[in-house]
Amino acid sequence: MTINNVKELLSATVCAGQTLLSQEVETACGSDDMSDVMAYIKKRAVLLTGVLDPQVIRTAKMMDIICIVFVRGKTPNEEILKVAEEMKIVVLSTNLKMFQSCGILYSAGLCNDSVSEDKKSDE
Repeated sequence: MTINNVKELLSATVCAGQTLLSQEVETACGSDDMSDVMAYIKKRAVLLTGVLDPQVIRTAKMMDIICIVFVRGKTPNEEILKVAEEMKIVVLSTNLKMFQSCGILYSAGLCNDSVSEDKKSDE
């Protein structure tokens, strides 16, 4: 699935990374807890979150997350967008809630198969 597909499915607006929408994503994760994101998500992922902080972008870069979707109509500020552009991370915003957004992406075939069995047993 491409980031553009994610954008369309979630009726999202592009806040940063307009030229990167053709990138393929392999998995998705919805979380406001960045430590969970770091523990469970794998590369080429979409992160759905409501946390408006530049640290989200930095965490995304460390984890090879290529797209962040801010849910619940949250709009990132200029600082967040500047960091995202510098790090070549697509930023989208949707009015949908996180649960709805995750459900739509899951129903469209994007899931978090990248969670290792070791991590699952920790839950």
